[in-house]
Amino acid sequence: MNKLKKLYCRTFQTAFKIALPFLPYRKPKIVGSVKALPDFIKKKKCDHVLIITDAGIMKLGLTKRLENALSENDIAYTIYGKTVANPTTDNVAEALELYQTNGCNALIGFGGGSSMDCAKAVGARIAKPKQSLAKMKGILKVHKKLPLLIAIPTTAGTGSETTLAAVITDAETRHKYAINDFPLIPRYAVLDPKVTLSLPPFITATTGMDALTHAVEAYIGNSTTPGTRKDALLAVKLIFENIDIVYNDGKNVDARRNMLHASFYAGCAFTKSYVGYVHAVAHSLGGEYNIPHGLANAILLPFVLEAYGTSIHKKLYRLALEAGIVEEGTPYDEAAKAFIDAIKDMKKRFHIGDTVKEIQEEDIPKLAHYADKEANPLYPVPVLMNAEELEDFYYLLMEEDIEEEADHDRN
Repeated sequence: MNKLKKLYCRTFQTAFKIALPFLPYRKPKIVGSVKALPDFIKKKKCDHVLIITDAGIMKLGLTKRLENALSENDIAYTIYGKTVANPTTDNVAEALELYQTNGCNALIGFGGGSSMDCAKAVGARIAKPKQSLAKMKGILKVHKKLPLLIAIPTTAGTGSETTLAAVITDAETRHKYAINDFPLIPRYAVLDPKVTLSLPPFITATTGMDALTHAVEAYIGNSTTPGTRKDALLAVKLIFENIDIVYNDGKNVDARRNMLHASFYAGCAFTKSYVGYVHAVAHSLGGEYNIPHGLANAILLPFVLEAYGTSIHKKLYRLALEAGIVEEGTPYDEAAKAFIDAIKDMKKRFHIGDTVKEIQEEDIPKLAHYADKEANPLYPVPVLMNAEELEDFYYLLMEEDIEEEADHDRN
């Protein structure tokens, strides 16, 4: 990256860091079970809830405990169960119509990040009925109070229950964009391990590593605060202590609860301190090839950490200590290597590879441009990289496939 662009990026990031203490960040209040939720809904004088979820959740019957809890407490509910993996403007419009025609006055996003993002976007449209979602994309363009918004994550990974962002895809153009504003932070986050018990091992692993990526990128960036560092360290500790347990025994309620809390604290950390190039590259892969976000993050994380080099060794030492990988006093470079190796070992245990077979070489300049545009100047990364430098990660993810093809041609 040239010096002028570096100066611009660092100036932007410094200004944002200075402003952090004055911005209205807040953490959602934690509710431990869906059965406790009706009391909180009644306190807000709400009596008809729109539950926004997806077809997979409906098929598994995961909303039944919530439905029963609402019915037993005389709270009416309507369900929108058509949210897709990358929620679209059509999803938002359909859910909004249900909200209005049924006289709802509260929203629940029930599921992964997609359902929670859809619920946030519906809330934004309710708050600003005369404005399209496209006009709210970017930063601080909602600035109006949403109806009561509750998030119930069914995976321990996205952290969407803590964030001020909703990522939406235009149904016609397929353009994916984010709406970022403080009113989008849910009022309550329901961390109920019972709704995560049916999560398959591979999804458990990739969403858990998604949360790990949030915590690590938030911690090693240049815009941390004492609070975000504390949250990130706690998340890393909980993940290293529990991810193998939930992978091998998905019915372990205590470990599932710990992973939900890890995801929550990682979400709190990156909401304030942002992420880095792992996310920027992963988002481009998700947009172009529909690669699941947690999987893309898991594949990329050790490669990007290695690329940052010595600039993050001291911080990785602290993370390695918290994860129980090294002892106090271990040289920073040894601790950093041990931490990265532990992530690589984790990937092997969970059968997560190092390549993304969908990548087409001719797409790489475009993908790197998207990643550059997303990350710079916003993400306070430890080492700045431009689009050309980011291209290396895509080639790295193709490397094994290229070598295999070369071997095949030689034979």
